[in-house]
Amino acid sequence: MAEVKKIATRVSYGETLVELGAIDERVVAIDADLAGSTQTGMFKKAFPDRHFNCGIAECNVMGTAAGMAAMGLIPFASSFAMFATGRAYEVIRNSIGYTRVNVKVCASHGGISVGEDGASHQCCEDFALMRSIPGMLVMSPADDVEARKMVRAAYEYNGPVYIRLGRAPIPVFHDPDYHFEIGKGEVLHEGNDIAVISNGILTYEALKAAEMLKKDGIHARVINMGTIKPIDTDIVVAAAKECGRIITAEEHSVIGGLGEAVCACLAENYPAPVRRIGLHDEFGYSGPMAELMVAFGLNDENIVKVAKEFLAQ
Repeated sequence: MAEVKKIATRVSYGETLVELGAIDERVVAIDADLAGSTQTGMFKKAFPDRHFNCGIAECNVMGTAAGMAAMGLIPFASSFAMFATGRAYEVIRNSIGYTRVNVKVCASHGGISVGEDGASHQCCEDFALMRSIPGMLVMSPADDVEARKMVRAAYEYNGPVYIRLGRAPIPVFHDPDYHFEIGKGEVLHEGNDIAVISNGILTYEALKAAEMLKKDGIHARVINMGTIKPIDTDIVVAAAKECGRIITAEEHSVIGGLGEAVCACLAENYPAPVRRIGLHDEFGYSGPMAELMVAFGLNDENIVKVAKEFLAQ
């Protein structure tokens, strides 16, 4: 079997940002002294006059971005997810969300896949924080192709956007001609026995789990939900009606993320039993990414385990 190509979504972001900068002089990049890590260094090299380093001061990054957006520019503000959404939450809420300015917050190093950086940097609360801000669009790409399409969609969208990007290279499984649409999920694997709704790095794990379940005669529907807010009500309700049981899988706390968004959607439209895979009211800890994903059940084998136990009830 050919080796699966792997690309970190932060790299996808950096390269796409350069492409956008080449076609629109209004695009600017603002960073918190992390241009190398967030990959906005590519933009700095291509357009040095449109890259702004605010230093290790995430609140200043977001405030500056809000001011630039108010002047008609299209700022992409970047830092680690922990500090972009955590340290700068109040500024994002009041200066970006409340004023509905056209700022794109693209935060890298989300989730426990940051690995050895440990709990202080493993942000598994960013979806919850950003979903709580009125008018904020919240998204998380599953691979390189979706990340590039998502960044372009954010550029075309008029309003505040949050995109979570990853540090580690992850498998690329989308076709290059894949069409991404804000607010829409996509069915990647057909099945009616159970549905797995996932995003980010967990989508590829869900696809592997579906193939493992298929060998045991269980046909799982896999849905990639790149947009967490607004959630795709139609695809979620259809999965509940046709599959009966739903599993959500995300590299985030089960509190406030994709799982809760799906549960709220179902509670209001078509109640169905759900099992949520994610961090269960806990912090991560330092360790190799692969080991952490297994330890917290963020892998294909745990999805298979949860699915079989769920179906047996």
